[in-house]
Amino acid sequence: MVSAIICTHNPRPDYFARTLTALEAQTLPREKWELLLVDNGSAPDKAPHPGLSWHPRARLVNEEKLGLTPARLRGIREAAGELLVFVDDDNVLDADFLEIALRTAEERLYLGAWSGQCRPGFEETPPGWTRRYWGNLVIREFDHDVWSNLPRLPETMPCGAGLCVRREAALHYLHLHESGNRSFQLDRTGTSLLSGGDNDLAACACDVGLGVGLIAALKLTHLIPPERLTEDYLVRLAEGIYYSSTLLDWERGVPTGPRTAWGRAADFLRVMRLKQPHRRILGAVFRGRDRATRQLAEDPCTRAGGRPLGVE
Repeated sequence: MVSAIICTHNPRPDYFARTLTALEAQTLPREKWELLLVDNGSAPDKAPHPGLSWHPRARLVNEEKLGLTPARLRGIREAAGELLVFVDDDNVLDADFLEIALRTAEERLYLGAWSGQCRPGFEETPPGWTRRYWGNLVIREFDHDVWSNLPRLPETMPCGAGLCVRREAALHYLHLHESGNRSFQLDRTGTSLLSGGDNDLAACACDVGLGVGLIAALKLTHLIPPERLTEDYLVRLAEGIYYSSTLLDWERGVPTGPRTAWGRAADFLRVMRLKQPHRRILGAVFRGRDRATRQLAEDPCTRAGGRPLGVE
């Protein structure tokens, strides 16, 4: 069985309706998959009230601890499937998505986590200058399947939108959190723009001796509102991503240290050569990395400290 898991917090009603409509249209017979909707502390007037009667194995569960990480962990605990597919509340899956995800699990036994192509679903035509940052918005299109057993290799790292994870890897991720080895969240909580929990979850496939990869036939559309294409949002997003990435590198044994004086000088020159808004965004990248390395230097036991992390 496949477990399709939607973690949501104050979902936008029209986007969420499209997400559910796409799931209802899946070609995989419903007896082969279940649907779990995890409501993560939505406000009473914004809580999802979906009609799920169309699916015989659909359930709504509530996770009051705020944050995408607690919501994912709750989904893992509740799931019955051997393959877990995480669907964001602004993802519109192609009709054959779950069918291809299951086929991949059956045919590629060496993979423990994978995702596919994420096409953009813009409400408005975005400014041309934003294109270089679409990857930060989880937009990814490619022609060929790739995979590796390297947990921090960008070229083969799955993304959180439509992330497919074998149960063995998901339970390992759950154990890391329940055992105290992940006492901080690398995902969004409230208004923070942290990210990285999906990378950590996918990397757990490598921890249990499997690989990670990208499957070209696996496709979805990521719905993106205009406010996520503004300069201010992309600046905040860049800082959050690189702050989280630096902490995750440290957690997974990738050498992480402060920039040298020469490095800072070189980076300053790189920033100053750019025009706005690219100057602000690259500055946010360095600021996010510096904040993380300072925190690690001040508290090398961050993992055990349990301090809340965030970029507001």
